[in-house]
Amino acid sequence: MKEFELKVTVTQDDLDDLNHVNNVRYVQWIQDVAKGHWQQAATPDMQEQYIWVVIEHHIYYKGEALLGDELRLKTYIKKSAGVKSIRVVELYHDITDKLLLNAETHWCLIHTKTKRPTRIPQDVKDIFI
Repeated sequence: MKEFELKVTVTQDDLDDLNHVNNVRYVQWIQDVAKGHWQQAATPDMQEQYIWVVIEHHIYYKGEALLGDELRLKTYIKKSAGVKSIRVVELYHDITDKLLLNAETHWCLIHTKTKRPTRIPQDVKDIFI
């Protein structure tokens, strides 16, 4: 399995009323790391032909992140079959290496021209496995 990582630092804009990272921001980071992985791994032709859309999020919060914390998001594909792919995202405090969040997101591959789900081709699977 080919992993991808993204680092972020918590800013004031990331915080909620309790002064820790807002749940909506975690969802944004999950999408950002997935998109970064796709853009880094897929060929320009693949990126022109396909786009991924979320069909389910399963997020498990294990700890809190606070202003100034340096975080590391790690992602990889757990399974791909048919038109769907299951992506795992783990978010760690970069200094303590404590796991703060674990997520599984189900994605569907869409053909950009037809805007319809399309079976994941082997060459797309191969860039992640």
